[in-house]
Amino acid sequence: MTSTLPPPEPAGLARPRIRARTLRTDRWWSGPAWTVLGLTAFLVYGLVRVLQQDHYWVADYGYLTPFYSPCVSASCIPESAHFGTLPWEFPWFLPYALFSLPFLLLFRFTCYYYRKAYYRSFWQAPTACAVREPHGRYTGEARFPMIGQNLHRYFFYAAVAISLVNTYDAVLALFHGSDGGFGLGLGNLVLFTNVVLLWLYTLSCHSCRHVFGGRLKSFGGRPVRYWLWTRISRLNTRHMLWAWITLGTLVLTDLYVALVAGGTIADPRIFN
Repeated sequence: MTSTLPPPEPAGLARPRIRARTLRTDRWWSGPAWTVLGLTAFLVYGLVRVLQQDHYWVADYGYLTPFYSPCVSASCIPESAHFGTLPWEFPWFLPYALFSLPFLLLFRFTCYYYRKAYYRSFWQAPTACAVREPHGRYTGEARFPMIGQNLHRYFFYAAVAISLVNTYDAVLALFHGSDGGFGLGLGNLVLFTNVVLLWLYTLSCHSCRHVFGGRLKSFGGRPVRYWLWTRISRLNTRHMLWAWITLGTLVLTDLYVALVAGGTIADPRIFN
């Protein structure tokens, strides 16, 4: 019987043992490095702002920063608590938006794009293609604590609810003109821009795509679900873009509200 196995390689052609981390000569480290800087900057800024517990509400125009929405501590300015407050004041280490920020952080932390981002940058598993990682073995997301990544689909529902709250905040701010009626200022445009971009990030989520298209063998007889699935699929191709843009717009929106609330800048009014 003739063997079908390939002949063994000659000793001189065996694979070389390379001790270098990689033979790549391009700047393969730049992407992970920028990711570390970007995510760290956002986390530091966000931590400082939620612990500041000040300059989150502009009473004259009804601007509420998304970092404090919904404001549920008894310490909240009454007008900023659109959904009421708990009967006690929070200590300094608890955010006023206790019912939203943890879920939003977990939604982003378990996001499919952010997993890739921090796995490659912070955890270096791997840092880049053809680059040796520093870990001796790979366990994936099958063990604690990374098995918790599978909860992403549930955090998605929480993110939808919080996006509705942010939308409500933005709409409510339109009725805080100088005379108590309808008004529009630069801050309103900032709030609505942030809300629209947050919806683009939330709806482009892989879990959202699965909600409308998962568990189906065929879209036949379901034209509405197919139409929604195709639109969400188009958004999904830019999920990474929305992920980064919304980090920036969240910071800019919060910073704008903080500066107006602190009296550092004035809010230009378009009318009223």
